[in-house]
Amino acid sequence: MPKKDGSVILEVKDLIVSYGAIKALKGISFTVKSGEIVTLIGANGAGKTTTLRTISGLLRAEEGHIFYMGDEITNKQPHKIVQMGITHVPEGRRIFPDLTVRENLEMGAWTLRDKKLKQDKMEAVFELFPRLKERQKQSAGTLSGGEQQMLAVGRALMTEAQLVLLDEPSMGLAPMLVEEIFKVITEINEEGKTILLVEQNAEMALQIADYAYVLEVGNITIEGNAKEVAANPKVKEAYLGA
Repeated sequence: MPKKDGSVILEVKDLIVSYGAIKALKGISFTVKSGEIVTLIGANGAGKTTTLRTISGLLRAEEGHIFYMGDEITNKQPHKIVQMGITHVPEGRRIFPDLTVRENLEMGAWTLRDKKLKQDKMEAVFELFPRLKERQKQSAGTLSGGEQQMLAVGRALMTEAQLVLLDEPSMGLAPMLVEEIFKVITEINEEGKTILLVEQNAEMALQIADYAYVLEVGNITIEGNAKEVAANPKVKEAYLGA
């Protein structure tokens, strides 16, 4: 089981990010505690993907600070952030379609020098996703949408990361596969990874999360224990179809 000791693994303080004249994030602050699943929910354009991309160094913060395990990582280069222990599963999967499944997974393990550790990680991914093992010699571009999402998650797990950023893992998947992906997210968490989950499927996200933040046009408007947030009338009306 993950260590839910209350220690803060990620802290975002007064984060401002702009696209030209448009402020996508307007000074948001939040924390992620070790061993938890924390979810950011909100409508399209709320700033959820921008938040993850700024944490992982793909976008520059205009103002504010991001700390990982007490060290400031604001505007560090993405590869250095990966080496520190943060991995990012981007929206839209972003696999390498011309490489095989196995080669995609190996790309995720670029920070690992130990061959045995690399092999152990590969076996752990195949245990989590037996379909990837069956298709390991297949070109990744020939996989179904659900299998590509599994590959994107599997590739992230090939790192030594303690914190996994997941951006819309259920997007475009059939309902049965959505349930499977959320089950896997829970399993990854139970094996010791802390997860920051961005998800439009608010109902499923709130079911598995420990803590939740609601992001609306660049501001955090509601936060709390995931069950309390799910019971909030405003959240029910806006995101849960009540």
